[in-house]
Order: sequence, then structure tokens, then C-alpha cells
Amino acid sequence: MSSLQIRRIASHLLLTKQGFYKRPLLTVNCATKQIISVEQYGDNLDSLEGVEFYSGILCNGFVNAHCHIELSYLKGAIQEGVGYAGFAGAMAAVRGNFTDQERQRAIAEADDAMWSEGVDAVADIVNDNSSFAVKSRSKIDYHSFAEVFGLKKSNLELCKHLAANPQTTLSPHSTYSVQSADFDYICKNGTAPLSIHFMESEGEYLLYKGEGPLAEWYKSAQFKCDFLHHNSPAKRIVNSIPATRSVILVHNSFVSEEDIDIIMNHFSAPVYWVLCPRSNRYISGSIPQTVELLRAKKLNICIGTDSLASNHSLSILEEVKALKDIPLFERLNWATNVGAAALSVDNRGIINIDGVNLNTMQLTENSRAKRVL
Repeated sequence: MSSLQIRRIASHLLLTKQGFYKRPLLTVNCATKQIISVEQYGDNLDSLEGVEFYSGILCNGFVNAHCHIELSYLKGAIQEGVGYAGFAGAMAAVRGNFTDQERQRAIAEADDAMWSEGVDAVADIVNDNSSFAVKSRSKIDYHSFAEVFGLKKSNLELCKHLAANPQTTLSPHSTYSVQSADFDYICKNGTAPLSIHFMESEGEYLLYKGEGPLAEWYKSAQFKCDFLHHNSPAKRIVNSIPATRSVILVHNSFVSEEDIDIIMNHFSAPVYWVLCPRSNRYISGSIPQTVELLRAKKLNICIGTDSLASNHSLSILEEVKALKDIPLFERLNWATNVGAAALSVDNRGIINIDGVNLNTMQLTENSRAKRVL
């Protein structure tokens, strides 16, 4: 094999699925992105020929487990801290204020930024065709979910057209915004994972009791829900989705232990629980308190960014920083290995995270992710 295809890369630490591997020396096939060997270097690293040293932590590329890249043109357009109802209203008010050129430019810039900051794969939500041109030429591996919703008028037929794009499948928006016929059709047809907004607000649960802000909104808008007989969002999921179909549940800000037990007792296929901490903080002013519950249940936790309508960037490392009270290994594992399992992606690149306090094993304000391979 040509020496041009081989690189030897060293660092202080390497993230593995089992933990941090100290003093790693990797031999890598650049053509296939495969790690040929992992050794532990000694005190003679300086004397080894052709070794590249990167201070900090080496790991596989990040996976953004929930994103709406098509909304990148809304960066800074919506005020922070307006709450979920205020955010939805603001979205409706400002979406028409941008040209197609502005939208395409924002999507391309967001894609470039994610790649340069170490993102290798994205679970991306689509409501229109605007992002597919950028995705077709991107270095990032996108798995797109055409988001079906509608209480008065369904967008299912539009989403079927969107699903004709590469690596794109149908998925319901949530348990509160899709009538039974569409929800059941999507869940019972196909084998690809489903990505569903879940328990982002308490109003989702209260709707099934005929209470709360969603119930009030639907009443004033004369929306009729034909799915409330399920009695809760979690019960609707298990009553509708085959146990053998994997699901990616997004946000989980108000998920309860009962919700988790209902879902986990049903599924034999993997269930993935996505956290978008900075988006939740942008909208509501706080990071969800359910993180410790998800950890205690030993669930498959992933990390997403949501969109630039509700975030300052699509940086997965900044999301990892936001969860600073969680051990660093867990956070980085969520952002890499667990997210990759959710999307069934492998053979990813290698990134380096520098600016790490190796004594306390904490990221700092100066921590940055840089693509190595």
C-alpha cells in the first residue's frame, strides 16, 4: 500500500466505545478512512518517523441526530426565550421574508460549517425540496426524514414526493400534529427508523387530557383530533409502531419515567433518545431536567442541534459543552457512537478536540473540533 495512503496519528486520548484510550497511535488508511491499527506509544514518540501529533482527544466524526438544515435562513430571525407557542407564532410570521437565493445560501453555509466542525452524518428533517441540492454535493452523509403533519389538511402526498430523494423516508412530525390515518400509514409501512418530535412541551401530554395550551389552541382553531383515545403520547407510539421498527425520539424535555417504561417495554428494535439542549434553552430559557432520568434508565442517548431558527450554530461540540455536568466520555459517546448507531453509519472520519482540560476532563471555552481525516 502506498505511503501516501497511510498516516500515523497520535494524541493524548482516543475515544472508544469502552472509554478513553491513553496515548494512542493510530495507523490509518486515508483512502478508506479505516483504522488499520491502534497502538499505545511510549516516551519515544518524538523519535518515531512520520507521526502527526494532535493535542487533546481523537474521536470519530460527530453525528447530528436532529437537524432542520432547510431552516438555516432563519438564523437570528426569532427572539430567544419566547416559549414554544411564541416560537411557533414567530416562525409563521417570518418565514415568508426571505428569497430562495437567501435560503440556498444559508443552507450551503450551514452544511460547510457542520463539515468543518467535524459532523459526518445528519438526521435531517425536511418539509420541502430546498435542501436536496446542497445535500447532493455535500461531504456529509444525510439521512432525511420527510415530516408528515396536518390536522385539517395533510401534507402526506407532498412528503411522498420528497421521499423520492436519496436516503429520504417518511416520518410523522409528532404525536400531536398528525391524524390517525396518516400516522398509522407511516408507522406500519416501511422498515426505516422513524424520527418523531416527542415531549418537547408539557402541552403534548395535557392535550390527551383535553387541557393545556395545545388543547386551547386546537379548540380555537377548530382542529379535531381523532387520536386522543390513546390517552398519552407514549401510548400512541406503542399502539401505532411495530415493536420491530426503530425510533428516534427527539427533545424529550418533559418525558416521564412512565413514558420511558411504556416505550421500552414495547420495542424490541433500538430506541434512541435525542437531546437538543441549546435549542431548548433558546426557546424556553432552560436545558431539560430529564437528562439524569435518561441516564439512570441507561438509554441510547444522542445529540442534535435542531435548527438555526432556534440555535446560534449547528455545532455538536457546543451542544456537548452545554451538558457540562455529565462525564465527558458519556457526552462524546452520545455525539459520536450512539448517533452513528441510530443512523446505521460507519466508516466515518476522525476529528480532534483540542483545548481540553486533561486534568479535570472538561471541555473549555477554547475547545474546538478540527477534522483530521
